[in-house]
Amino acid sequence: MERLLAGIDTGGTFTDFVFLAPDGSVRIHKVPSTPSAPEEAIGQGIRKCVGELPWSGVHGSTVATNAVLEGKGARTALITTAGFEDVLEIGRQIRREIYNFSVERRPVLVPASRRFGVRERVSARGEILSPLDPREVQNLVEELRRQGVESVAICLLFSFLRPEHENRVAVLLRGAGFPCSPSSEVVPEYREYERCSTTVMNAYVMPVMARYLDRLEDGIAPGRLRVMQSNGGSMSLAAAQRAPVHTLLSGPAGGVVGALAVARRAGFDRIISFDMGGTSTDVSLCPGKAPFTSEAEIAGYPVRMPMLAIHSVGAGGGSIARVDRAGGLAVGPESAGADPGPVCYGRGCRLTVTDAHLLLGRLFRHSLLGGQFPLYPARLEAPFEELAQALHMTPLQAAEGVLAVANATMERAIRVGSVEKGHDPKEFTLVSFGGAGGLHACELARFLAIPRVLIPKYPGVLSALGMLMADVVRDTSLSVLRPLSEGDLEEIGGLFSPLLEKGDRELAEEEIPFENRLLECFVDLRYAGQSYELMLPFGPTVLADFHQAHRQAYGHSDPRRPVEVVNLRVRASGTVPRPVWPKGERCETDSSSALACSQDLVYGGERFMAAVFDRDKLRWGHEISGPALVVEFSATTFLPPGFSACVDEYGNLVVSL
Repeated sequence: MERLLAGIDTGGTFTDFVFLAPDGSVRIHKVPSTPSAPEEAIGQGIRKCVGELPWSGVHGSTVATNAVLEGKGARTALITTAGFEDVLEIGRQIRREIYNFSVERRPVLVPASRRFGVRERVSARGEILSPLDPREVQNLVEELRRQGVESVAICLLFSFLRPEHENRVAVLLRGAGFPCSPSSEVVPEYREYERCSTTVMNAYVMPVMARYLDRLEDGIAPGRLRVMQSNGGSMSLAAAQRAPVHTLLSGPAGGVVGALAVARRAGFDRIISFDMGGTSTDVSLCPGKAPFTSEAEIAGYPVRMPMLAIHSVGAGGGSIARVDRAGGLAVGPESAGADPGPVCYGRGCRLTVTDAHLLLGRLFRHSLLGGQFPLYPARLEAPFEELAQALHMTPLQAAEGVLAVANATMERAIRVGSVEKGHDPKEFTLVSFGGAGGLHACELARFLAIPRVLIPKYPGVLSALGMLMADVVRDTSLSVLRPLSEGDLEEIGGLFSPLLEKGDRELAEEEIPFENRLLECFVDLRYAGQSYELMLPFGPTVLADFHQAHRQAYGHSDPRRPVEVVNLRVRASGTVPRPVWPKGERCETDSSSALACSQDLVYGGERFMAAVFDRDKLRWGHEISGPALVVEFSATTFLPPGFSACVDEYGNLVVSL
């Protein structure tokens, strides 16, 4: 019997499901997330929608991310070369707030009492200057046990050139029962601080992720799940337990993959993906392809590994509105989450962005999720009156102020990913999704002069849908630090051989057939003397491509300057069957057949009577004009006055001003 395919995205407010049956039919579902035990919400959705059918799927997890954000990772120790125990503490000496004399640094994940140095030394050329004494490592075992250490990060100097010492330390500690993360396995790359930080983060979340995945595997048996990675691919549960740091942007990565897929099918290659959920908003600029980076930060801690370039801000439907100490209106980054949630959900007591939408009539006033989730608009009157009094305005003005502040935060996020990277938003299509994306997309497009907005079918679960489209991906890298000229290309190409062999071997371990394997080579390049790189595909034109990319990113280039190659990278992909949906049939009648009712709403201080359309009844060729609400199970789309939308052959809403 063919298996049902499932995409599962655990968010801060809802857990989303997309089920694809062997006959091509699609079913979507949402349940409130259970933050203390995310696997419970997953099991609830699976039991309701799958029953006894055989199934497999891909899961986007926030467990590793939340462990870092909330400081609830494992009790971790760090073993490094003697004399370098404080690299993690020293960092790069970057001042995030240069005018704030009272700023407090976020505490490092491993305090000084759990950082240990061992006497060994490898040179910058990969020569062993001082061998490792195994007895020194064995002597640390009792101290690690005395301090209740649950996980160990190992980051020895220049181990990316000679990993023997790290491997020996790992063997000894694993033999003593400690989970270990050697940097030569996690991120074998140049830059001591970033390598150490990434390795420590992997060790910090490893036991947490391992326990979660064990509970999840037990709860979904006999179903099978893979885990979404930050690089837009998926990995097995076993691989995710060994390298959980690769799952830190798991959910948002699924959204970018899904947005690119639906946009290409609709005829748009250059997009800005805009994913607004209950807790955060994730933005990614895709100039014809998925954007990759090897540098990012999670909660202020640097992470160095290939991942999709996604900019996240704390603005979502559950973002809490408040009056700050200066008497101004602030929104987020704190979120009401799934429990207690917004005030209108019936349990919360702090106003959120969702509450503002409901008060203004931009949400269907009775319920969400097709009637399964009741709303309580009467609960909003008193708290909005209190907020309005503090701001010296009316409740409706206060609600519009909440949305304006949230929009400003998201507008900045889009500018960071586009204008500040040398791209003009007018050349892109805004692909809006997430449960709250359609409520803000039109106004953001107006602010940024983006010509059109694409609202995909099933927008509230697009991240889960994107996970079904994700290939199996394994990334490998190697630091080489050497000059690059036209005459060096053949020699550099030969250095990829061990990485290609490793990538192919890992795809074989993932049971990917040979004919479905794809190995791609990339290089991190920079001008000699620079301390930052650009990642580019490796090929005959890589030098010319680098100069052009440098000009695009930084506004200048110099083909006369020598270029250095810092890292080699191989992306090993195993292609998987992707969902295919046929085109719909063009409808000859107008959109009145999809009209559900009308509802008064407030926009720009004025009252309007808006049509409310049932999206499930909209067909190819239907056109609607704002002010209007388009309501469906997973999300609501708000068309302000002056905007119009047409339905394309795939059921997408294409919105323009």
